[in-house]
Amino acid sequence: MELRQVYQNTLKELMDKNKNVVMLDADLASASGSTSTFKAYPNQTVNCGISEANMISSAAGMSLTGIRPFVHTFAPFATRRVADQIFMSCAYSKNPIHIYGSDPGFWAQHNGGTHTSYEDMAVISSFPEVVVSAPSDAAQFAWVLNEFMEHNRVFYTRAPRKEVPNIYPENEKFELGKSRTLHKGSDIAIIAIGDMTHQALKAYESLKDKGINVTVVDTIFLKPFDEGMIKEIIKDHNFVITIENHTKIGGLGSTVATHLSLNGYQGKFDMVAVNDEFGEVGEASYLQAKHKLNAENLIDKINNYLSEK
Repeated sequence: MELRQVYQNTLKELMDKNKNVVMLDADLASASGSTSTFKAYPNQTVNCGISEANMISSAAGMSLTGIRPFVHTFAPFATRRVADQIFMSCAYSKNPIHIYGSDPGFWAQHNGGTHTSYEDMAVISSFPEVVVSAPSDAAQFAWVLNEFMEHNRVFYTRAPRKEVPNIYPENEKFELGKSRTLHKGSDIAIIAIGDMTHQALKAYESLKDKGINVTVVDTIFLKPFDEGMIKEIIKDHNFVITIENHTKIGGLGSTVATHLSLNGYQGKFDMVAVNDEFGEVGEASYLQAKHKLNAENLIDKINNYLSEK
């Protein structure tokens, strides 16, 4: 199932249960697959137009009255364009809203550099008390949406609109701020987030066929970050490598590197992430290959470590 359909299905379930759940969109009903939701729930949906800052401010005002707002737009417009509204009207003022920033990183494709967000997690995770997540599949995305209803905090969720392979069974339960170890190996650990978890699993299968068993961690949350996972990794892994569809600056790689350092890690560390670059026009496959955000790059770096070792 496409993740935008997971978003709509989950919101419809929440709307049926709670009339205070409201969906706001920035004139992207076609892109988000929400046309049917607008028709079925006219009193719980708002098209704010191409006016993202006003959308966030409106959602904050709704939140102040007890409404639970879910807002959507493309990731750069859900973060860069509305940073002050999220900070002041939502996080600082303690007005919880859920923000779905869709098509982050190379998923922007033909929309080009203006719509590419390699920096969105870095921007939003710098705001106090905000939850930043990147679901790796449909079950995880649905869980995060439901979890928002249990907390009085701002949630930012970055995810593609299109299909991604399933990792977890439907209705799988997770824990806020906790990662999930998908495979337990030794010596080498791959720590991934979001859509790049699938590349980590692809690398795992290829390496396993060669007799190399690595640990694979699905981080799920950049914030709150699972420091306990890092402490466990340190015990028996001499090489840690991260992978993310995000810049190296302020994302998963830099966060993991910080926690490794703070916990006295003495092993080798590397990351697969975007360098200090702007986006460009291209198919997702082209952009992913250009930035080497793939299993092949993970495998090359791991093989280099093994040869040096």
